Amino acid sequence: MINPIDKLVELFAPQAAARRAHARRVLSYYEAARPTKQRKQRKETGSGDAAVFAAGSSIREQARHLDQNHDLSRGILNTLVQNVIGPTGIGVEPMPRNKRGELMVDLARTISNRYRLWSERPDVTWRMDRPAMERLAGRSWLRDGDVFAQTIAGPSSFLQHGTPVSLSVELIEADMVPLDYNGTYGQNQIFAGVEMNAWRRPMAYHMYKSHPGDTVWFGRMPSAQNLKRVTADRMLHLQMMDSRIGSTRGMSLFAAIMGRIQDVKEYEESENVAAKVAASMAAYIKKAAPDMYEPLKDEDGEILERELKFRPGLIFDDLGPGEEIGMIDSSRPNTSLEAHRNGQLRALASGSYLTYSSLSRNYSGTYSSQRQELVEGYGAYGVLASEFINQFTRPLYKAFLNAEMTYGGLILPADLDIDTLDDALFLPPHMPWIDPLKEAQAYEILEQNGHASGPEIIRRRGQRPDTLIEQEKAWREDASQLGPLPAGFGGSSAKTTTNQSTGQGNTNARTRQIAQMVRD
Repeated sequence: MINPIDKLVELFAPQAAARRAHARRVLSYYEAARPTKQRKQRKETGSGDAAVFAAGSSIREQARHLDQNHDLSRGILNTLVQNVIGPTGIGVEPMPRNKRGELMVDLARTISNRYRLWSERPDVTWRMDRPAMERLAGRSWLRDGDVFAQTIAGPSSFLQHGTPVSLSVELIEADMVPLDYNGTYGQNQIFAGVEMNAWRRPMAYHMYKSHPGDTVWFGRMPSAQNLKRVTADRMLHLQMMDSRIGSTRGMSLFAAIMGRIQDVKEYEESENVAAKVAASMAAYIKKAAPDMYEPLKDEDGEILERELKFRPGLIFDDLGPGEEIGMIDSSRPNTSLEAHRNGQLRALASGSYLTYSSLSRNYSGTYSSQRQELVEGYGAYGVLASEFINQFTRPLYKAFLNAEMTYGGLILPADLDIDTLDDALFLPPHMPWIDPLKEAQAYEILEQNGHASGPEIIRRRGQRPDTLIEQEKAWREDASQLGPLPAGFGGSSAKTTTNQSTGQGNTNARTRQIAQMVRD
């Protein structure tokens, strides 16, 4: 059926009408492009910045409320932080090389020792070590959409560094950089508190001097008077960047799953209320017409309160005329609750980077299915860990090296390839073993066939090869004082030889080979 507009266009511009009809036939080929009564078309036509500006604050505040008050939401964040950052944080193994491409072991060990010292108290509050700081930053990043950190390097009259390393870090919540502060600074544009050049590269960040949630700031609009400008070379901006190209600010991980989380939360609360009601009520007395009912009265004509004592095997033999007992349906909890909830949790897992087993704490299944789920899950964790490393850990490691070279007196060897000074292996949490025997045998076969090296296997298990070799060497030396070492001591299948002149056990050839591989 032709609508009146098409008729009018056809009357005055037949060619335009033909083009309109052709375009309509093309569009009709894709059913999803045509709205129907059963399918409403909800569209996102704005830019990434427009979407974050409209919904960022609301979603962030709701996500924080869920983190504080909902066990399932808190479990999502706990599991992600545990598997993306882990209890010991992101491991950093320096890998500087000389101009011949060889690893400089002594320089790497010096940097590692200083980095380990700085990791004990890197933040300005002196309340967190580096792993705790990374976990808090990662949690804020996933929940709020983005988080900031300011680096303060060198001697300062207003700040005392927590370690001999002249570098401290200040974690900054997303609220401190206002989403509703836009304007210009010179030739640069400011959007959502981020000052950018013509290529949208951040040049500075405009942030509150104190948290806007404090009562002293309540109701105050962002302005140049209560904001300070921090240049981008001193700021780290960790944002969720998986939504839209060109977004200046990040969006919370909960944005796409918040509706389902609320549904699960409300459904569980309703079932709990129904179960409590069912447990509190057992029966009721249904009375007949008023003229058939004669209440009991005392000597003064007052109506007596009627008491029925419930007990096992009770028989109601004192009902009045026209009365009958009605039972309350107490079929609670609902037998379909678990199946429905599990279905909702599977959908939640797909949108939260989690596996269903981790979210539901249901680990039933075969070894193959559990391992497949674990491999897929750690693929998702690896994506998040890579983003965290690129936006937070690696820039912070470079800031640490700059502070050490400028203020710490780090002496660089003459043959160092300066371009490799900040090269390092960044090690997120390793994938745990489901069946340790099968995993260990697989690694052993790979190493024997030359498809994996000893250091690679050690790193996959979340340890440092040089540290492991040092510990093994010290352990063997201490144990050798008790006499000859037995065959297979320390995990080696080769036998240990004994020096007859000294009576001390010597390290077997396999151990020396592994040590040489680590040094290389």
